[in-house]
Amino acid sequence: EQIVLDSIHPDKDADGFHPLNVGKLSIASKNDENLLIPCTPYGCLIMLKELGINLSGKNALVIGRSNIVGKPMVQLLLKESCTVTIAHSKTKNLERACLNADIVIAAVGRPKMVKGSWIKNGAVVIDVGINRIEVIVDGENKSKLVGDVEFVEAEKKAFAITPVPGGVGPMTIACLLRNTTIAFKNSQKN
Repeated sequence: EQIVLDSIHPDKDADGFHPLNVGKLSIASKNDENLLIPCTPYGCLIMLKELGINLSGKNALVIGRSNIVGKPMVQLLLKESCTVTIAHSKTKNLERACLNADIVIAAVGRPKMVKGSWIKNGAVVIDVGINRIEVIVDGENKSKLVGDVEFVEAEKKAFAITPVPGGVGPMTIACLLRNTTIAFKNSQKN
């Protein structure tokens, strides 16, 4: 994996995964328009900002520690002055962490791992997970896409919640186009 990342020039890294871009995300100001930011976390941040809520001081819980979503999501939330907790599939008492969170970003890759009863009333829930499960419909086995959050129950308590599919995925694509445009513009400066 690292050999592939290193083979891509950081200025052409539309995914925002190159070590130099990861480092820039960590140290750059939140107003740097030329950063190539990992697309899924950036899409999540855009959705949060579109809600019109003040993110400063909010308790944010990121469930998942991947280099693609979890870690860059933490960096973006810190830039917005959130108080950020990182959790994962092995976190002890995940329910308590969820109940304390104003914002829950679920990116752990386990179907319906986050129970609806764990969501704090009025919390914002962004479900990054996309999991295929088998269900029986009219006596036939069918596959269905579900997120990391138990949507039906969580929706009853959340201020806002993203669906799966159709929530974070389109934002990821939009942010990939954003990064492609920035990479092209940056290449024209040289």
